[in-house]
Amino acid sequence: MISVTRLKGQVVAINPDLIEMVEETPDTTVRLTSGDKILVRESLAEIVDRVVRYRKDLLSAFVVDPLSHPHPHPGARQPAEER
Repeated sequence: MISVTRLKGQVVAINPDLIEMVEETPDTTVRLTSGDKILVRESLAEIVDRVVRYRKDLLSAFVVDPLSHPHPHPGARQPAEER
């Protein structure tokens, strides 16, 4: 989830996977896939930055260091030097 601030100051969290479009006209409008629109104080660039940071954080949780996990999962091919 990413936090955004409505125009009246209320902070809300939205699921970035449900963002369909963000536009500045001049207020920033976040349109969700449900059709709902949220007017927020953050700029378009700030929203994009938060979504990118959210996705990076999410993906980094699944990065596996191959040196710390030397045993391949069942069915995985072994490197030629280990055969």
